Amino acid sequence: MLKDFFLNEVENAILKGVEDNKIGQMSEYTKGSLMIEKPKNPDFGDFAVNVSSLARSAKIAPPMIANAVVENLEPKNYSVSVVGGFINFKIENSLLADSVAEILVKKENYGRPEKIEKEKILLEYVSANPTGPFHIGHGRWAAMGSALANLLKFYGHEVYQEFYINDAGSQIQKLGNSLKIRIRQELGEDIDFPTDEIERKNYYPGDYLIPVAKKFLQENPGVNIDNIDIQTLSDFAKKEMEECQKKLLEEFRVYFDNFYSELDLHKSGKVEESYKELMAKGMLYEKDGAMWFKSSEFGDDQDRVIKKADGSNTYLTADIAYHVDKLKRGYDRLINIWGADHHGYVARVKASLEALGYDPNKLEILLGQLVNLVVNGEEVRMGKRKNMVTLDDLIEEVGIDATRYWMAMRNIDMTLDFDIELAKRSTDENPVFYVQYAYARVCSILRNAVSEKLNPETGEKSKAPMTQEELDELINNFDKNLILNTADSAKSLILKLEEFKSVIMLSAQNRTVYTICRYVQELASEFHSFYNSNRVICEDRELMKSRLALMVAIKTTLKNALDILAVSAPEKM
Repeated sequence: MLKDFFLNEVENAILKGVEDNKIGQMSEYTKGSLMIEKPKNPDFGDFAVNVSSLARSAKIAPPMIANAVVENLEPKNYSVSVVGGFINFKIENSLLADSVAEILVKKENYGRPEKIEKEKILLEYVSANPTGPFHIGHGRWAAMGSALANLLKFYGHEVYQEFYINDAGSQIQKLGNSLKIRIRQELGEDIDFPTDEIERKNYYPGDYLIPVAKKFLQENPGVNIDNIDIQTLSDFAKKEMEECQKKLLEEFRVYFDNFYSELDLHKSGKVEESYKELMAKGMLYEKDGAMWFKSSEFGDDQDRVIKKADGSNTYLTADIAYHVDKLKRGYDRLINIWGADHHGYVARVKASLEALGYDPNKLEILLGQLVNLVVNGEEVRMGKRKNMVTLDDLIEEVGIDATRYWMAMRNIDMTLDFDIELAKRSTDENPVFYVQYAYARVCSILRNAVSEKLNPETGEKSKAPMTQEELDELINNFDKNLILNTADSAKSLILKLEEFKSVIMLSAQNRTVYTICRYVQELASEFHSFYNSNRVICEDRELMKSRLALMVAIKTTLKNALDILAVSAPEKM
């Protein structure tokens, strides 16, 4: 990466200057304390390193430090200048040519680092109750989680995706009771859900259980509903909801390696095992008839109840067992995506792992804010029990690509305002359309380069600018000297293409997906700007070749990024 290259040049020069006692009174320097950036004034150069922070230890002015560093540089393929405490670098066209050549060689692997410290990662996200359709909040976790999995895999990690089915609580019995009411309605009985708000909370009155009731009656003709126990109805409804959720996830391009049942976790005895292990380690004590976990000894703000006075477990008990089970399965790192309302759980789960002898730093929790739907400038209120706007509804309204892109284009810790009307718009204001249109336009240019054109007046076909074989040869055996023909006019665009490598690295390390959305929008902008000022298919054949090679580099980079986001890259729009 060019940024790393220039930063490494500066830091090596500093080390040499310190060794030769040529940088004031500095006696040592540790790499990693400086940053590289783009100069605000592009006339100064393409990259800049500010060495002003070294002034205190060197006991000399920043310009003197910068000049001392420059004396130890041996510029190759770049020029260097000093402005105040900034060391500015201006790259030569040969480096730009190398960048384009790298993309054409690596193709679908462009952006993937050559060497990383590979980890086996378990990524858990969505993890909804099997009591109804996904709401749009689930959609955000699904889009971001699956994109993060794609990103980490692209980066080089071994990633497994898991959905934790919350099917062990009282909500499953509520689901069965709700289905029973729907079945009675289908049988013609005059019955409805309670109108009292408190009583109504014990049911799921959504219409989504009506087709489930119809299916139950189809599979059990002539059944006497009074003879059917609630557990049977609960199991039937849960199975239908799980199948509905899995079908939508697949449609939404979200693929889990495992669906882990909380109920099975309890049946396996692992929950009780974790409880007994905490007890054996002296991490529990009794108070008011309940058993408390000494989580405050491990960073939590208070101790937590782990078993209630009536002998039943709290949610935390199962969570502890689940995360212990994850680690016992041999994963190096656990990453969870949770809603912001679960922030209080982070410290207690980490505390439990540490109490049991595990490294709590192996667990990463990404806390995300929710989604506000905006229609015609007004927010649409949501609720699971009434007026629910489902993920299925949203996908049907704006499409999978727009839904996925919009869900991923803001940082996870920010509330997302999802503008439905804008997401449907085929204009540059809609970011996903803007990026996809850039890709389609590049594909159109490459098609036109090898296509004959029909003259509407004469009916004759004109010869294509080049044959497909010539274009393939250009791409597969690219002479990087060709790019020198267009390097000056395409410099900003090529530098943006080269930036993809650092975007991938930082996005993977910081667990951010929105940075990739931001990058492809910036790349699309650079492309549109270049295209509006430069003819790609032109009379100058060598210039045309260099620009066509550049188009292939843009296409490759956009495709790699969109694949990570699981957003389609249409060749025609």
